[in-house]
Amino acid sequence: MEKVDVKCGFTCNNRCRFCVQGDKREQYGDIPTDQLLKTLETARKDADSIVFTGGEVTIKKDFILLVKQAAELGFEHIQIQTNGRMFSSRTFCEETIRAGANDFSLALHGHVPALHDYLTRAGGSFYQTVKGIRNLKDLGQRVGTNTVITRPNYRNLPAVARLLIHLGVDQFQFAFVHPLGSAMTHFEGIVPRLSLAAPYVKAGLAKGLRAGKAVMTEAIPYCFMTGFFPCIAEQRMPRTKIFDVHIVPDFTAYRIEEGKAKSRECAACIHDSVCEGPWKEYPEHYGWDEFRPVLQIEATG
Repeated sequence: MEKVDVKCGFTCNNRCRFCVQGDKREQYGDIPTDQLLKTLETARKDADSIVFTGGEVTIKKDFILLVKQAAELGFEHIQIQTNGRMFSSRTFCEETIRAGANDFSLALHGHVPALHDYLTRAGGSFYQTVKGIRNLKDLGQRVGTNTVITRPNYRNLPAVARLLIHLGVDQFQFAFVHPLGSAMTHFEGIVPRLSLAAPYVKAGLAKGLRAGKAVMTEAIPYCFMTGFFPCIAEQRMPRTKIFDVHIVPDFTAYRIEEGKAKSRECAACIHDSVCEGPWKEYPEHYGWDEFRPVLQIEATG
């Protein structure tokens, strides 16, 4: 296994309209620290790269202790996946870096406060996340971002890209919303048509490429990404073991075997062997009419 993903609990200081975790915060809350410390020891046997996730891991009381323990166990790559709000404090950034974190993935879902805060349902979250990005970059850290593609924000993805380039992030990703949890509850208002979103995704990616940034898109099938095949994240995702409420031994296998779906027509596509298809809930709701198999080699950008 190349990486382990450790969920530290499901409490969060945002309440995103598209959150894949849904009501897990009410069901499970936080995972006890002693249990997580044991999980870290187990996880170290599987990989030397770890990502701390949640919920929102940075609001956990023993967050710094967990990062220190990961460093002491010998994890070489320690990533924090976060909404970034706690990193608006420079002191908190410095404490996290001293503890051993060396990679940061922050979530920004809009180019202006009104859009981002609408999606996160947390007033002031845009300014805190942006300040977090600036603080971490000022401290010389590697910073990537993830933007979940939703119905309210897909037309603004080029503007999001422009902001991220201005902020100096090292990498950014546009990930199509996974219609589970809160996203399923709010499906009609949150999940856009892939055919409508794809041109804006490409325009945002193109801005990043022209600026020399590493850019990716996740959970969008190849048939929508002509000209941008190298940006498809699934072809470079490390094989990851996830320590969640239940252990997912191989997230790649889960996506292919359970999480995503293909139509009968997909077999005719020249990308069938590498394309994972959309999240299965998407065609269950919208059907397969938008999907067109790629029948010949087309130029990549």
